[in-house]
Amino acid sequence: MRPLGIEGAWVDTPRVFEDRRGRFHEWFREDRFRAVTGHTMPLGQANCSRSVRGTLRGVHYAAVPPGQAKYVTCVSGAVLDVVVDLRTGSPTFGTWEAVRLDDREHRAVYLSEGLGHAFMALDEDSTVVYLCSEPYAPEREFGIHPLDPELAVDWPRGLTPRLSDKDAAAPTLAEAERLGLLPCHGACAEYRRRLREAEPGSRGAAPAGAPAR
Repeated sequence: MRPLGIEGAWVDTPRVFEDRRGRFHEWFREDRFRAVTGHTMPLGQANCSRSVRGTLRGVHYAAVPPGQAKYVTCVSGAVLDVVVDLRTGSPTFGTWEAVRLDDREHRAVYLSEGLGHAFMALDEDSTVVYLCSEPYAPEREFGIHPLDPELAVDWPRGLTPRLSDKDAAAPTLAEAERLGLLPCHGACAEYRRRLREAEPGSRGAAPAGAPAR
């Protein structure tokens, strides 16, 4: 796993084994994950999303604490996966970074609590699966409009974005900040610190909202 330009986000490029039978790779390894992040990946929910070409999902995020960290990969087709720093007070607030996820390289992206997530399907039948640290909770879920000109995400040209009604009605980054809907960088850092301290062999209590071990 290597860090992306936004603190709290990483990309993992696994080794893919191929022979006459097909291909095999490890898309998640807890030991590698813990070595990089300093804590395990709590599993509250696993999602599978199938999208037609041009589908644009996001930008989604959850209130912190506890937030919702995600470990994302594409098992069929290809998507442009985008991480957005929505944490007020962060040195990279309002910036984004994109990684192509597909069924050839089998990269995976991990984004920690407080970061926004979106992706656009590049192939006609693109399937994304992702692990979530917390179950879906509608009252804690928020979104930013993925076509917000202030964010200026460089979505692939030549594709007409297909948005859900909910995503199309999402506020801009400036509107969400003005309404006090964005996570705080300090609160996110504190939550992650407590996750690390809750690891076996570390001092400190489990963070509020974290699954019991």
